Amino acid sequence: TYLGVEVGVNGKERERKKKNYNHDRVLYFSLHSTNLSMERHNVLIRSGTVKTVSASRLRRYRKLLWTTAAVFVLTTSGLLSMSVRGGADTEPTLRITPAPISHHLSITSHGQRVNPANSPVLSLSSFFRDLPSRQKAAMRGRGDQLYARSSATTIEGRPEEENVVIIGSGPAGYTAAIYAARANLKPLVFEGFRMGGTPGGQLMTTTEVENYPGFPEGITGPALMDRMRAQAIRWGAEMVTEDVLHVDLSVRPFVLQSEEKTVKTNAIILATGATAKRLGIPREEEFWSRGISACAICDGASPIFKKQPVAVVGGGDTAVEEAIYLTKYASHVHLLVRSENMRASKAMQDRAIEHPKITVHYSTEVVDALSDQEGQMSGLEIFNTAKESKEELKVRGLFYGIGHKPNSDIVRGQVELDQAGYVKIGESSMTNVEGVFAAGDLHDTEWRQAITAAGSGCQAAIATERYLVEKNLLREYKTETVVTDEEVAHEATIEEDADDFDLTRTKHKGQYALRKLYHESDRVLAVLYTSPTCGPCRSLKPIFGKLVEEYVESMHFVEIDITQDADIAEAAGVASTPTVQFFKDKALVEVVSGVKMKSAYREIIQKALDPLEKVPAEA
Repeated sequence: TYLGVEVGVNGKERERKKKNYNHDRVLYFSLHSTNLSMERHNVLIRSGTVKTVSASRLRRYRKLLWTTAAVFVLTTSGLLSMSVRGGADTEPTLRITPAPISHHLSITSHGQRVNPANSPVLSLSSFFRDLPSRQKAAMRGRGDQLYARSSATTIEGRPEEENVVIIGSGPAGYTAAIYAARANLKPLVFEGFRMGGTPGGQLMTTTEVENYPGFPEGITGPALMDRMRAQAIRWGAEMVTEDVLHVDLSVRPFVLQSEEKTVKTNAIILATGATAKRLGIPREEEFWSRGISACAICDGASPIFKKQPVAVVGGGDTAVEEAIYLTKYASHVHLLVRSENMRASKAMQDRAIEHPKITVHYSTEVVDALSDQEGQMSGLEIFNTAKESKEELKVRGLFYGIGHKPNSDIVRGQVELDQAGYVKIGESSMTNVEGVFAAGDLHDTEWRQAITAAGSGCQAAIATERYLVEKNLLREYKTETVVTDEEVAHEATIEEDADDFDLTRTKHKGQYALRKLYHESDRVLAVLYTSPTCGPCRSLKPIFGKLVEEYVESMHFVEIDITQDADIAEAAGVASTPTVQFFKDKALVEVVSGVKMKSAYREIIQKALDPLEKVPAEA
């Protein structure tokens, strides 16, 4: 089976040559471009006709392919690579040569609108990843193995073997990236996406950080992580917002597989942190994001909790901080401490006990959630272990602050763990596997502070550099500081009103824009509900911004801040952030809560577009 991609603009020539192809089960596409930059906005891809070319016929028509410069073919054993050259006023020409699947498609051009790099490179995985979803679906239907094999490639512009890959972010991961980058190691950082919490770690769900040195007035957790991340990027660290799915530590160099990439590396720094625990009460899943949450900072401003009593379970600093935060929105907060005493610091205990809107319940366990006749969460069944009695507590929400579990599953069975799942380390932050280091809450069973996590990230990076030098594995790169932030291009627009609203723009913000777009837009409308303290929202916005750019002529996007437009959020039934609602012609297409893969959002958009945007049989 082969997958061909037709490149060019000469329709008559294509029709004349089609008689040489056998019709079978393989899809190829026409790709029309007025330039050779291959950037998403400069390339239009449309579906073609199902064709196949046998290996013998391919060899027979090698001269034909050279002459027409029209086709390159992917087989399960290799790729016929495409070398493109062309001028500003000339048609592109191609040269076709055999190449392994793992190689890249080298694209060079003398045209005026080209990729700014001297030798721009388009990886096979990137090319197919950027195809519209309907063509991907057609590919999958006719060659699942082919698509899967083609998408596991090295990262563009990166060495074949990395010096060090950092798995995880947060204070430990970002600090390790800063030190490794300044040591000219050119670290690659897999920030994570959904597994193990939000990119940026637990501080992305924290309000004021008052004990981090250098910020006498305090700083929010997300703002601190944004600064650390920007500093790492400035010194040359490369961020990949994907989850690492598999790590093979039995081979040298180590091999990592993410959702879309395969990477080899001589050293690894594990900084995957920890994830908030759940209680596991019977109706937990029923009310998750509809009354039960593990992040008061993310969801506390939701309309369903406004001026309503809520409960927080836990007795540590996290639980107390969440309780205090919720007093800004809730009518009253019940702090349910399962033991006889709180574990929080004395200062935090005093703040909770003295707060007029907080009641502390000691020796209290949550049995289950209760609901009203409409199916909404209306209270909790609690059990007092001191009195050995049950009672009902009327609350509209329950927030967890009961600790965390280490995100060590990815290396379980390969790296030594303790009974609780924390990674064991020896001297110099190294695990029992040579070349694998750990930092932050993944191994810290005692301190678990942002400052200690950052310090351990520093230690791991320095130890990694020494290890690479000692083993003669270090490949040093000249560091060039990066001053542009990738999120600048996706920054939120300002709140719009009647004077500055423009229907032709793709991105909007605020309830005025939402009302106008809901009634006047003929495109797919995506409404993103966020809150200022929502860490996952910060992670989703740049990702969603890039997705919007793929459909710049086919959709409208509007962001709603639920703290500024609470009435809109309440009317929409938004119970947690981030939440995305998709509309087409005033009809609700789908609602998505939390952070999902970009492909999930893309499929929803495509589902709304397909009934109106039928792709022609011929390009």
